[in-house]
Amino acid sequence: MNIAVTGGAGFIGSWVAQLLLTEKRLLPPGVRDAKVAVIDNLSNGLEKNISDFSNHPRFLGLYRIDLKDGRAISELFAEFKFDICYHLAASISVQRSIDDPRETFDNDVVATFNLLEECRAHGTKMVYVSTCMVYAPAHNRPINEFHPTQCASPYAAAKLAGEKLVESYHHAYGLQTVILRPFNTYGPRQRLDGEGGVIAKFLWQKLSGEPITVFGDGSQTRDFTYVEDCARFIVMAGLESELNGFILNAGTGRDVPIRKLAEIIAADKVEIRFVPHPHPQSEKQRLVCDYSLAKNMLGWRPSVELEQGLALTESWLIENFADIREGMSGTVS
Repeated sequence: MNIAVTGGAGFIGSWVAQLLLTEKRLLPPGVRDAKVAVIDNLSNGLEKNISDFSNHPRFLGLYRIDLKDGRAISELFAEFKFDICYHLAASISVQRSIDDPRETFDNDVVATFNLLEECRAHGTKMVYVSTCMVYAPAHNRPINEFHPTQCASPYAAAKLAGEKLVESYHHAYGLQTVILRPFNTYGPRQRLDGEGGVIAKFLWQKLSGEPITVFGDGSQTRDFTYVEDCARFIVMAGLESELNGFILNAGTGRDVPIRKLAEIIAADKVEIRFVPHPHPQSEKQRLVCDYSLAKNMLGWRPSVELEQGLALTESWLIENFADIREGMSGTVS
């Protein structure tokens, strides 16, 4: 079996590829010898993210391909005839999508179409990693998979468009698919300039002795999922045949106000500043996940509590502090 991971040198994608190669307990017997290829143009990903498994005997290599290049994708699929494609590559910045919607559309919709065409041609299962940002506001209850969708940014619209493309290929061509909607993911390898990386940004600001900067009044809440838990969910969902055609959430069921998160991280060591939100129209006031379906269908549940995940992420940032600062060439904004 050959498996492709698009965006596999990125934050979550590198954890997915690593688990596929190193955590055999997650894999059914027929998949434990699977070979894994990472497809990434390195616009967001980093080669160092795959260094821990780049010499693994079942690692097929890093293929620096832009998914908008249909011919390059076609050649790669013809060579390896992938059985499963975990699709994580995307433009993920809400703010940038508002400023430049065409880039997000091309990277998140056109690229997904190109991949789907190759999956259809080769009978490759598509595991499409979407986002909780496609959901409409929910003020008083956790969000399950049947909650209405509402797109407050071109990013959310592009991810939902990708979902609908995947759904159409499932119904029109019988393609095996599963659509996944993780809630806010954090942990080691997350870029400090990436959207949704509020934990990484807050921790970095603290470690740099800078004020922690909160958009708005900090009353907005988020359900934070540690990256290894998220990657485990993605891997498990892609290997479960009973989920063909399903949409599935992953989160912790616990939401935390951003103001409270800042206080936990600051620990009275640095100042907390509140600044106007650059795009308040895209803000979701409350996001908390109902992951009952993943629990019932996969036996998946989060294993890392927020406090433990914060400590693990901070330790990683401290360990890589010098390299990160050198690569940033400026202060995180």
